[in-house]
Amino acid sequence: MTNQQYDQEIEGCKRIFLDKTRDYGTSWRVLRTISVVDQIFIKAQRIRTIQEKKTQKIGDSIASEFMGIVNYCVIGLIQLKLGDDKVEDLSAEEVEPLYDQEIAHARQTMTDKNHDYGEAWRDMSQESFVDLILMKLLRIRQILVNDGKTRISEGIDANFTDILNYAVFGLILIGEGRHRAA
Repeated sequence: MTNQQYDQEIEGCKRIFLDKTRDYGTSWRVLRTISVVDQIFIKAQRIRTIQEKKTQKIGDSIASEFMGIVNYCVIGLIQLKLGDDKVEDLSAEEVEPLYDQEIAHARQTMTDKNHDYGEAWRDMSQESFVDLILMKLLRIRQILVNDGKTRISEGIDANFTDILNYAVFGLILIGEGRHRAA
């Protein structure tokens, strides 16, 4: 069931990603890792603010913010692989397999962790997902301060993957009606 729900949520994220690629090209190729982190931070902080104030003034839903987080994580992962130093425009046809590769890796990571943790995320609050996303963003910022090096910890890519999966979990629980959607 989880794998089907995961795939369904990713399908919606991917559709938006590819439509935006057709509208804007891959203008995101100009973003450095810290800029991707900041874009995700803005989205996660907005969700947190809505959670705390229990109201919102802009129409974009919490679900749409989680979808944006998923897509910015994919951008971050693609950028790490392609490198920041060469800005180039890629077609939607070139980007789609890169998107699929990063999602396949994230999905496998989710499956492996679900095996070991017994899908504990299903009993977590939306607030916890957002807090964990913000924490992982702060970790990435520290890794960047350390010139991308870690001593015993996971790297930037693993943190982006975890953030992506927390956002998908949030989307799944919204879809089940167990978490706030607006």
